[in-house]
Amino acid sequence: MWKPLASVVFTAALALSASLVAHAQEAPLRIIVGYAPGGSSDRVARIVADKLQTKLGSPVIVENRTGAGGRLSAQAVKSAPANQPALLLANPAVMLVAPLVFPDAGYDAERDFRPVSHVNSYEFGVAVSSAVPVRELPHLIAWLRANPDKANFGVPATGSLPHFFGLMVGDAAKVNAEVIGYRGSAPLLNDLIGGQVPVAFDTFDTLLPQHEAGKIRILAVSSAKRSPLDPKIPTFKEGGMDLAATGWNTFFAPMSMPKAQAERLAGLIHEVMKDPDTRRKFEAAKMEPVASSMAQTEAMLKAYRAQWAPVVQRSGFKP
Repeated sequence: MWKPLASVVFTAALALSASLVAHAQEAPLRIIVGYAPGGSSDRVARIVADKLQTKLGSPVIVENRTGAGGRLSAQAVKSAPANQPALLLANPAVMLVAPLVFPDAGYDAERDFRPVSHVNSYEFGVAVSSAVPVRELPHLIAWLRANPDKANFGVPATGSLPHFFGLMVGDAAKVNAEVIGYRGSAPLLNDLIGGQVPVAFDTFDTLLPQHEAGKIRILAVSSAKRSPLDPKIPTFKEGGMDLAATGWNTFFAPMSMPKAQAERLAGLIHEVMKDPDTRRKFEAAKMEPVASSMAQTEAMLKAYRAQWAPVVQRSGFKP
């Protein structure tokens, strides 16, 4: 009577051992971000990764592949083998602008990647230093026209969405402004606060803390409606300019990932983004969360390319 029991125990142990070995051999999901730890893209990745690994029941690792304006991260995910699952968290600078302006970007955003899930949107803002004597957008346009020698604005990076949005504003206002590109938002804000640059375009959530501290003044936000982050700040449309624009963070899968796996991850991320705790974390970080299906993400990207590709191409921007 003991032999069958021993056989059952032995068989169960073998099955458990095989399961543990298979689990150990299964590579964890990597989320690759093209920007440094602590930035807004990195925060998005880590909030989602924390929730996603609970749903997957296996580790999700965030890797920061900085350099080349985020292009290195896209190149890394494009080349990811099928047995090492990876997602790219990217913004328009990586997946729209770079393929248009870099002949050797190293990837094709539409051919090499499958959109998975759009997870947050953000607006742009225009801000002035305390040295600029204006408090409303129409006054800023008048001031720039009256002071052409001071008609320049700073952006966190040349080729960024704030750069191209600033060009859109300059064109609409008929102001020929000089663009001053910085190596990130921190040095841009330092110079804006210090008065070395009179006007800056950046993401709204980046500008807002310094505005709240009274060190700079945000004159307008690029959303279609006033931002819930600070409803006191008017939109560009309210300031007399028929402009509205947003940026985004979206997950992409390499074409090496089986479609069924990408679809499963899209569904799980959609669940993560509907979770009230996830939304609270995004809102606490002054970011607008979005719960988007794979089909909705694809439609958003198609419309976005139609809006922004002509702007980038007309600008004649060359890195």
